[in-house]
Amino acid sequence: MSSANAPQMSKSLWRHALDSLKKDRYAMIALAVVLLYTLIALLSSIGVLGANWSQEVGASYAAPDMNNIFGTDIFGRSVLEKTIKGTEVAMSVGLVVALIAIAIGVVVGAIAGYFGGLIDELIVWFYTTFSSIPGIMLLVAITLIMGKGIIAVYLALGLTSWVQLARLIRGEVIKHKDREYVQAASAIGSSHFRKLFIHIIPNVMHIVIINFSLQFQFAIKSEVILSYLGLGVQGQPSWGTMIDDAKLELARGVWWQLAAATFAMFGVVLAFNILGDALRDALDPKLKGK
Repeated sequence: MSSANAPQMSKSLWRHALDSLKKDRYAMIALAVVLLYTLIALLSSIGVLGANWSQEVGASYAAPDMNNIFGTDIFGRSVLEKTIKGTEVAMSVGLVVALIAIAIGVVVGAIAGYFGGLIDELIVWFYTTFSSIPGIMLLVAITLIMGKGIIAVYLALGLTSWVQLARLIRGEVIKHKDREYVQAASAIGSSHFRKLFIHIIPNVMHIVIINFSLQFQFAIKSEVILSYLGLGVQGQPSWGTMIDDAKLELARGVWWQLAAATFAMFGVVLAFNILGDALRDALDPKLKGK
């Protein structure tokens, strides 16, 4: 495979993947759901939706009715408004955490796979040791050290979720670094940086995209867990804090806050799972049906 043929094959792969996704009805529905959640999060961030979540709109623990679809909480605030505001938190956490994890995983895995030798051994030893520590312990430790808040959540989740991608990228780079298009780049005097990040990385981007969808939904679920434990977002609603509040509410027969947060999380996680499977099948046909 020549240096000129590699980009052509890459374009062909993306075109085939796009055609496959368009034919997958469930993938298109999942993509529409993800885009809907993204739109809600954006509108919430600029104050169009969810801006009045802290205002009292009814009696304490008012049951769902036509005025308040998901009822009210202990302070008479709209559970629907809180759920919408929680969508902003969840989607921002998913995006930022996925970008942090991808940046670390791609760079670390690419360097290990490309240079090999002692560098590879040191990096493999590091991420193997790192991954041997239970994830929840790392998350709790980092958030306790950095303090509570959205920034701590971003960093805690981003710094603990890159190892799997690093392993995958390392393996792919090892397969690609001796191929003809990389040898052709070496023959014309390309630097290591250019060969790695201009020639090799674009040819393994399908793995990065698949991993992005997986990391996104993983981050959302993890943020809910951290918020449930009291280590997550402070000063604004999140699905995790809503579920945590529902622990005591259920004993009083107040189920609507738990239902709203659970339903919202279920929708976006299911959509990302379906979309991730569709991306995997479209971008990596070898895995189709497994």
